[in-house]
This record gives sequence, structure tokens and C-alpha cells, in this order.
Amino acid sequence: MEQTVLAVSGLNVWDSLTGKLLVQDSSFEVKRGSCLAIIGESGSGKSVTCRAVMRLNRQALRQEGEIVLSGVNLSSLPEPELRKKRGKQMCMILQHGMRAFDPSCVVGVHLRETVAEHLGLGREETTARLKRAMEAVLLKDPLAVMNQYPHQLSGGMLQRMMIALALVLEPELIIADEPTTALDAIAQYEVLEQFVRLRERLDCSMLFVSHDLGAVRKVADELLVMRHGEIVERGELQELMSGRRPVHPYTRELIDARQTLQRHFTQMMGGGS
Repeated sequence: MEQTVLAVSGLNVWDSLTGKLLVQDSSFEVKRGSCLAIIGESGSGKSVTCRAVMRLNRQALRQEGEIVLSGVNLSSLPEPELRKKRGKQMCMILQHGMRAFDPSCVVGVHLRETVAEHLGLGREETTARLKRAMEAVLLKDPLAVMNQYPHQLSGGMLQRMMIALALVLEPELIIADEPTTALDAIAQYEVLEQFVRLRERLDCSMLFVSHDLGAVRKVADELLVMRHGEIVERGELQELMSGRRPVHPYTRELIDARQTLQRHFTQMMGGGS
């Protein structure tokens, strides 16, 4: 029997200022070693759900429901205890790499402080591990990169820096919130390749949020479809993407749109009539 790493039950998130419900009665599980993708249009509640798992939504957003990570209920965990789990047991990779780093200091400072906080390693060992991890995600000259400011690095490099940090920390769960949206096509491909390798190296679980079905298809095993804050479809990725089993009209619409774009692209490249 597969072990559940993350179990979310009855999650509701609402704006305390307006009363608007952003996520409604959401329940799902992420199994050990598997990748669950959440897809849906902008405003469907995908990112709010991710941040709710980490309890990182802005203060005006309130939430209720159970979030259990490896048997520990995060919903009732005091903030100091929760802070220890962020990074070490669950790691979040953001859409915009620039937001993950302090712009006032070189990126190596952030990386070393994070590793020291969670692993308690000395400076030399920390630097050695970061260097190996950065080389593993194909970042050249890691020591020079660590001495640069965030604005001096490309979006793709910053994403790979976050993946390298995950390699060092070895979390049980990685939450990737639209990690390729801000990247060009080549950088998207490279970063997605790194996510595949990250799962292989760590055998970790992953919650992967995207509106890009192509990206989801590359990394995920299971799929949730969200619309207007509700889960409208769930199932095995291949079964849903093949068109054999989607039952909600919105899911069919997403898949049909993806297939239409793919056909048009093939024709433009001279691969179809």
C-alpha cells in the first residue's frame, strides 16, 4: 500500500475582508514518490491551495480544514514549529525566482543561511554540498554564481538555484507553483528536465501547479482540475489526458484546447497537411 505524504481534507480559504470564498471544500492526497498536478485557469484557486498547504497566504486570507504532512497536522502547528518544516520537510519553488531571494545580498548568502538553519552544517560543508547540487542542475561555475545578486541571474538560473537547494535539503514534499510560467521556451524545457531528475534523485513527492498541460504531462502522475475554487476532476494523468475518462466539460475543454494548439503548431512546422 502506498504511503500518503500529504493529506488535505476539507480545505476552505476565504478573504476575510470581502468574504469571498477562494477555495471550497478541497480534499486530496499526494502519495510517496508521486507527483500530483493541479491545473486550471488563472484565479481557479491553484496557487492559493499551494500557499495554504505551507500556511503562507497573506494575512487577510483565512483557512480551515486539515493539512497532514507525514502524520503531523500542520493546521494546528505553532508557527515556530511550522517554520522548521518549511524548507526541510516541504520546499516551495515559486513562479518568479526573483521573489525567492533577498535582492540586497548575493544569492549565496540566502542559500548558506537556509542550509545552515535546517541542517546545521559548517560553512565549508555547506558550500561543498551547494556546489555539487548546482553542478547537478547544470549551473556552471557555482562559486561565481553564488557571488552574484538575483538581478544578475536569469529566471531559468534562479529556478535551477531553488531546485539545487531542494537537492541539498532533501524534503519529503516539493511544491512547485507555476515554476515555468515566467521562462522562455528553452528555459522551460531545461527546468522541467531538472524537475524530472529531482524526483529521480530524491524519490520525493511533488505538488506541481500549472496551467500548462504540456508541462504537467512531463512531470505528473495524477491530476486535479480546479475551477472557481473547486476541484471538478481528478484521476490518473494518462487516463485523463487520453480523453478516455474526463467527465467534466471543463476538463474536456482544457484537453481539446491543448490538442488543437498542438495540431496547429505541427502544421505550421510542416508536419501536417
